Amino acid sequence: MRKERRDSEGNGIAKEAIRSLRSVFWGVGLISCVLNLLMLTGPVFMLQVYDRVLSSRSIPTLAALSILAGALYIFWGLFEFFRSRTLSRASFWFDERIGLPTFRSWLGRSSLGAYESRPIADIGTVRQFLSSPALSGLFDVPWIPIYLGFVFVAHPWLGWLTVGGALVMTVLALINERATHLPLGHAASSEQAESRFLEQAHRNAESILPMGMAGHIGGHWERLHGESAKLAQQATERGEIFSAVSRAARMILQSAVLGLGAYLAIRQDISPGMIVAVSIVSGRALAPIDQVIGHWRTVVRARHAYQRLNKEVSGRADPTPPLQLPPPEGSLSVRHVTKLAPERAGRGSDSQHAILKDISFSLEPGDALGIIGPSASGKTTLARILIGAWSPDRGEVRLDGALFNHWDRDALGRYIGYLPQTVELLAGTVQQNIARFDPEAKDDEIIAAAKMAGVHAMILNLPEGYETQTGPGSTILSGGQVQRIGLARALFRLPRLVVLDEPNSNLDAEGDAALATAIERLRRANSIVIVMAHRPSAIAAVNKLLMLVNGAVMEFGAKDDVLRKVTRAVPVGAGG
Repeated sequence: MRKERRDSEGNGIAKEAIRSLRSVFWGVGLISCVLNLLMLTGPVFMLQVYDRVLSSRSIPTLAALSILAGALYIFWGLFEFFRSRTLSRASFWFDERIGLPTFRSWLGRSSLGAYESRPIADIGTVRQFLSSPALSGLFDVPWIPIYLGFVFVAHPWLGWLTVGGALVMTVLALINERATHLPLGHAASSEQAESRFLEQAHRNAESILPMGMAGHIGGHWERLHGESAKLAQQATERGEIFSAVSRAARMILQSAVLGLGAYLAIRQDISPGMIVAVSIVSGRALAPIDQVIGHWRTVVRARHAYQRLNKEVSGRADPTPPLQLPPPEGSLSVRHVTKLAPERAGRGSDSQHAILKDISFSLEPGDALGIIGPSASGKTTLARILIGAWSPDRGEVRLDGALFNHWDRDALGRYIGYLPQTVELLAGTVQQNIARFDPEAKDDEIIAAAKMAGVHAMILNLPEGYETQTGPGSTILSGGQVQRIGLARALFRLPRLVVLDEPNSNLDAEGDAALATAIERLRRANSIVIVMAHRPSAIAAVNKLLMLVNGAVMEFGAKDDVLRKVTRAVPVGAGG
């Protein structure tokens, strides 16, 4: 049982989805078999016209053959449509099957900085391949023996000549793979690095431009772009060489088949009509290999994307949901939580490299805890652990006695509110951002959260009110406005656990008052509120205080008691 569970967990989500498509691929293989049989219609028709119709001069025979060939071509067109439609639907299903699970996994791991690739783009690459001519060509390759058999029936010499041409084409395909594999892989990695740098530069444009960094940033991007373009061009040029050689070899072979066929016809070993038929069939025998070589870059890119998806997004596309626990009442227990620096995680217990060291405390419904401490004391790290965004390397955090992974995260998220240090509104409306993009959110719930955060009047003064667009290219909001809308999002539906990381860093006196009122209301609603303090006003409404120094708890208890002990020793600090 345990082995089966490990195997299931080790399977990539893309691998599982492709396995689910096996019956579809078998069906496409059968359709490809019929298609390749129907492709013999042209050669057989030409053979009959040259050897039977022209010698007999029979118009009725020509008409009958033409009608039969036309009917077979209609069937060929239908089966070609069925194959294309099946593969396009399979690619769509693949995207639909793993899209949301991949997005959720990417989003979860991105909070830890764990993703180097762009799995959503990789899904698009694999989807494009599944509906591309490259995959159709791969399905045609196994049926090459059908055409070779036809040529051998015509004459063994012609058959062996075609086999020799097929071997040459196959060798070219293998050499093409070896010649382009590394450059294409390096090009893909370089393109991803360039993409990440561009995203970072775009997000930080307001800092880059005023400080005169645009020229240097542009130069660095140009170097990254030049390297990726150089590698991609190198792979493309190598592929172009083998593609051109492959097509030339195919044309040479067709001419060679015609010449050998003419020689055999002169010797009366085959009929004149067989020359044309064999020429068509031998060309068709090599077409799938030529098609695959021509689209080899698509094949390689899809393979790399598929491997990355399997490596970085594990699990199942439709995982079994966890047991639905009842809504939390709000008791929070933090036991011996230790968080190591990323480069030290999993390498031992050297406390000098721990961001948090053996943190323990507990809170009950209605408690409000202020966490204070100097810069880099670990406040932000603790905030992320308390909401389940990060996992401790040792110790545990329990809400109502349950670990975060015991809950369905979407269901639990309804009862958690979080305001990070840096608030960024997603592209949408103010209403959608406050409602956490829940399409079932009610207007009165959204307005109640806005009023609780003291931002309702401000929103009404925006150009479109609650329908004002947010995100890049939309209405420019001040840092204080963005933070207060983010606070309304954190307070939406009165969560049972609310963690606010420096919530008043951009607030004025009015915003401070609204924050204190919101904390008091949450306490009256039996919610737990945890505030990472930046300014003393942030802890005005809390009843407990925790002092962090160098990632360790120095003091914890009632606010007045802790303040008396630490006010003179360590001032309330910023950062973390």
